[in-house]
Amino acid sequence: MTVVLELAELAAGFPLAASFAIAGGIGAYREGRRRTSLNEAMHELRRPLQILALSLPADARAAGPLDSSLRMAAAALERLDREINGGEVPAEDPSVSMRGLVEAAVARGRVRAAGTGRHLSLRWRARDSYVQGDGIELEQAVDNMISNGFDHGSGAVVVEVAEACGRLYLRVLDSGCPDSSPRGRGRASLRRRLGGRSRHGHGLKVARRAAKRHGGRFRLRRSPTGTEARLELPAPGGRR
Repeated sequence: MTVVLELAELAAGFPLAASFAIAGGIGAYREGRRRTSLNEAMHELRRPLQILALSLPADARAAGPLDSSLRMAAAALERLDREINGGEVPAEDPSVSMRGLVEAAVARGRVRAAGTGRHLSLRWRARDSYVQGDGIELEQAVDNMISNGFDHGSGAVVVEVAEACGRLYLRVLDSGCPDSSPRGRGRASLRRRLGGRSRHGHGLKVARRAAKRHGGRFRLRRSPTGTEARLELPAPGGRR
């Protein structure tokens, strides 16, 4: 930090062109340090994720929500690596089974529900529709919609899926703004650390981006009596 301040003070005494050049050097220096710090953090994140992956049962079905959660964490880490260091974007999945995707998201959400004393249910009223696109991005969108119900809503969280006129409608419903009664005190500190210092809004941005990239729409409606997060996607293929 002292080095940066000394360079800045030095730049102030130079002609304008030289000052710009030095300022550019300071910016490059800061960016380099930032990239190094981020790569070190990613390295430290990979190690526990690898240990968790190696600890899973060989049968993915036995691993359940933990297996799919680790897949999503690995995908998010890959995306962060590309943002920092560049790289190719992986090819999209030819088709994604929405029923399998949503059921896996609900299974992960039930782990969280069990720790908070709340209930999560799924009401499926559609075919097993297949959507072309990025399965991981769609999983992230559904996960964030469910997470929003737990973080900012109250009561039971319900996931409803219906189909009409070649469109798939996925709604996540809760009972509105939560009361102030604490739940799950035993793991509250860990949840706060994993929550990102009370930063909000990122999850719904993920849902909006996924909807746009897949030719759909995302809407959020809040009221004191209930909240509805709705993801609408084209569903050109399916089987009954």
